Amino acid sequence: MATDLEQAREWVDKLYMRLAKRRPAVEKFFKYFEGDQPLVYASPQWKEFHGSRYEGFSDNWCGVVARSAVDRMRIDGFRLSDSTERLTADEQQLWTDWNRNEMGSLSSQGFLTASVAKRAYTLVWGNDDDAPVVSWEHPDQVIIDHGPLGDRRRALKVWMDEDGQEYATLYTPEALWKFQRQGYAVASNIVNDREGNRTSSGLYLPRTYASAGGWEPRIVGDEPWPLPNPLGVVPVVEWQNLPMLGGYPISSISGTMAGQDAINLLWAYLFNAADYASMPARVVTGAEPPKVPVLDENGQVVGSRPAKLEDLAQGRLLFLPGKNGARNPNIGQWDPAKLDVFGNEVTRILGHIAAQTGTPGHYLLTNEKFANLNGDALTAAEVPLVTKVGRQELDFNPAAKETVALMALVRGKVTLARAIREAEGRRFVQWKNPAMHSESQIADAATKDRAVGMSMRTVFERRYGMTEPEIEQEMRRIREEQTDPILAEIFKGAGVGADAGA
Repeated sequence: MATDLEQAREWVDKLYMRLAKRRPAVEKFFKYFEGDQPLVYASPQWKEFHGSRYEGFSDNWCGVVARSAVDRMRIDGFRLSDSTERLTADEQQLWTDWNRNEMGSLSSQGFLTASVAKRAYTLVWGNDDDAPVVSWEHPDQVIIDHGPLGDRRRALKVWMDEDGQEYATLYTPEALWKFQRQGYAVASNIVNDREGNRTSSGLYLPRTYASAGGWEPRIVGDEPWPLPNPLGVVPVVEWQNLPMLGGYPISSISGTMAGQDAINLLWAYLFNAADYASMPARVVTGAEPPKVPVLDENGQVVGSRPAKLEDLAQGRLLFLPGKNGARNPNIGQWDPAKLDVFGNEVTRILGHIAAQTGTPGHYLLTNEKFANLNGDALTAAEVPLVTKVGRQELDFNPAAKETVALMALVRGKVTLARAIREAEGRRFVQWKNPAMHSESQIADAATKDRAVGMSMRTVFERRYGMTEPEIEQEMRRIREEQTDPILAEIFKGAGVGADAGA
């Protein structure tokens, strides 16, 4: 733990260099997710003639794979008590603070970032009113130093402004150490350049270039330096995607990227073949290749040289001289290539991606027959995706619990924070049901749930994905209907039992 200025500087440098080593991989993951993918696997000869024609094209399936699971992930509430009645005061306060920080929409962005780049972070602090302020942090700006037992010993957040000034905050259980230094980027139009940064001397450096040293204390207003940490713990939480033993998470698109490279190349080959099919290649036999005249400085022909083979190939012409120099010109042509072969192979690769990532085949358009599947068949086809979402939610539960526990600590509720950390994650974090069903399937399942004795609250939560405030509102409406004499007569005439809302 940092106890003085020099130790704090040392830890800033150590964590900064670790973060710098991670940044190239993070940037690559996001490039593939956004569709900014280089054309690979092509031979050098093919790239020389055609690579530049297709370098801006990508058939981006990495985005589909990453979003397919995240689009079904949503936290609907937090429950500590075993009661099926309305939320307790603590639970209501936690949910209110969660929504006040717009965590409904921001958590979706955080889940997506973690899914693509292996991890994302939440930072919890307090405002002037001692209310929790929660922000999601990007993995190329934040890193945590974990202890042998996984405890958070310290964390670092770094960022750079448009003027090239670099800032760093070292978080420890005792204090926040804020630093700044002059970065290498000196112009706003260079800082955000994807190619790199520029020094004051004009030297371009890669965006991932990192150096140690030069950090000076950053004083903010009248606050003390270092700033004491009243929470007593590092307020940064890491959300790991599909973590393995040893603390190594996995990107949801890491296995898709190689397949995406192959698909893009096949599309480039298909476009190239289609281009040639529109103008068939020709062969001239029994004739010498054409020659190009050589001119002197006065423009007079002084000789000749053979035409470049590259020019002839790009012009779709092939010359085959006759035997022993015999001249008997004859012109022929090749039939165009079959283009459906490329499309079939793209579909085959998409099938592999679907199997490897748990993405339903109809998301990747691997089979036209999916368009005619009924509701039950589609539900069965999405089982791998639902299972994958459940696994990701299980992995995110510890981070969700710790984030909410920090929110309670900001409020000064130490006992509540301890109870949250000790709670069973799947019960405490109320996730939306990831399965997708038709309205008729939901209604049928809800009716069967009631038939076996499940409460209306359970049905609303499990089958309709309602949040606790929505459930409470619906239960209030049901009670109002039951006590309304006019509606009671209508229900009686319609054969609806008095216990319909019990």
